[in-house]
Amino acid sequence: MDDNEAEMLGISMVNDFLVNNNEGNSDREPYVDMEFDSEEAAKVFYDAYATHMGFTMRVDAFRRSMRDGGVVWRRLVCNKEGFRKSRPKRSENRKPRAITREGCKAMMVVKKEKTGKWVVTKFFKEHNHPLVFAPVNARRSAQLSQTPDEKDMKIRELTAELQRERKRSSALQQQLNSILKDMDEHFKHLSRNITNIVESVNEIESRRPITAIRKS
Repeated sequence: MDDNEAEMLGISMVNDFLVNNNEGNSDREPYVDMEFDSEEAAKVFYDAYATHMGFTMRVDAFRRSMRDGGVVWRRLVCNKEGFRKSRPKRSENRKPRAITREGCKAMMVVKKEKTGKWVVTKFFKEHNHPLVFAPVNARRSAQLSQTPDEKDMKIRELTAELQRERKRSSALQQQLNSILKDMDEHFKHLSRNITNIVESVNEIESRRPITAIRKS
């Protein structure tokens, strides 16, 4: 799914939310065991839900499969989740940045099952801040238009992932080198044993008396 398709699908799902809400239908609210065909579908759904409810979604933590490295777990949160890390002041005259993190715990967690489906395993609805509804055409999908803080977090996330992969690759290389070294030592030891056995046999043979065979 490309950016345009994701955005159009997001707008379509928000419109569905508005129609269902006007008709008194609450089926479009996330719930535990709710299924999606893909991780992207889950993101678009929760983003549409967020738009309808009046908050902005942020794509948060994830976990990868130890088998193939693919993402198998994802947490989607309110953009006011957590708290901004305090940093040293660079200038007394610098205008303080607006508070964008308020420790909100609203989230939806999805997990990939063996069937390939993505299932909601956790949903927390309540927010600790006012919700402000924004018209669909007034904002883009949060996953397509991120704030500087979110972009920084994404960069840090990818950098940390790259460092983990490098450490993993280095550890595997060290294990391989250790195995090759052990094999080399084993072959050398085996070769020395064979040489010693051959020398021992030759020495025993050289000490045996020579018996002449006489004809009768």
